[in-house]
Amino acid sequence: MKTLRGLVSTLVVSLFVVAAAQEFPITIEHALGTTVLTEKPVRVATVNWANHEVPLALGVVPVGFAAANFGDDDGDGLLPWVSEKLAELGAAVPVLFDEGDGIDFEAVAATQPDVILAAYSGLTQEDYDTLSLIAPTVAYPEAAWATDWRDMIRFNSAGMGMAAEGDALIADLEAQMKATVAEYPQILGHEVMFITHLDTTDLSMVRFYTVNDTRVKFFEDLGLTMPQSVLEASEGGSFRGEVSAEQIDRFDDVELIVTYGGQELIDALEADPLTSKMPAVASGAIVTLGNNPLGTAANPTPLSISWVLRDYVEMLAAAADKLD
Repeated sequence: MKTLRGLVSTLVVSLFVVAAAQEFPITIEHALGTTVLTEKPVRVATVNWANHEVPLALGVVPVGFAAANFGDDDGDGLLPWVSEKLAELGAAVPVLFDEGDGIDFEAVAATQPDVILAAYSGLTQEDYDTLSLIAPTVAYPEAAWATDWRDMIRFNSAGMGMAAEGDALIADLEAQMKATVAEYPQILGHEVMFITHLDTTDLSMVRFYTVNDTRVKFFEDLGLTMPQSVLEASEGGSFRGEVSAEQIDRFDDVELIVTYGGQELIDALEADPLTSKMPAVASGAIVTLGNNPLGTAANPTPLSISWVLRDYVEMLAAAADKLD
């Protein structure tokens, strides 16, 4: 649920920017401050995960963006949908920032950006202040790593002076999801939990993402619903919840499970005398994701949605079929 500040921020973007038909200056309020753009940016840089996908989806090649640090199975710093989009645009690979030890401010500055996009990020106030010395910077609307894919597009496209194009992109992706889900009606309405950080040698605690996490928000886009345990853990804005396996009956409404891992984790869940009682485990309705491009399907981004949507929905549908 959006906070009042988040709603106000969204309204500032949608009403001020769109109503002004992209006239400048543009003012964008976000969690870390207020960004003012006096003219349309030409050189766009992005930091942290996936923000570069917004300009790319809108036909703009950034001068630099963060190298992929998850799901990059060939080690080139690019996820496959980014490589494909660059090829489609006939563009060379831009400067890739190595963020293994945090943001490389010198590398960002060297690209001489007119704007820095970071609507989906973990920026601290210090990070934001430093980036703002380089160029106007658009941060997240509410909290670090809490921006869903729609607001990632809204805020980043606004920061490019392309809010209308951003809205059109959102509408197109929503149409794609609606059409794909319509082919797999068996997933609709099922209660799903995204389990995370499980230790196969110690399943005494069941840890999971809450509705405040973008992975869980994506479930709602796909017509799935949230178990009561997830809803309760979401209160107060927490991104994760955990419940002792001794209280496994609290998960009696969990019909589907999505998690990072493989057969070893499934075997451990099925062998454990407590977790094996979960309906999703007992029925085998478990979707496992790996450290590969498909594994990023759980966390939707502007370019990845189209690339992984059908595969992800098919996996969810296969799990749902086991409930019958």
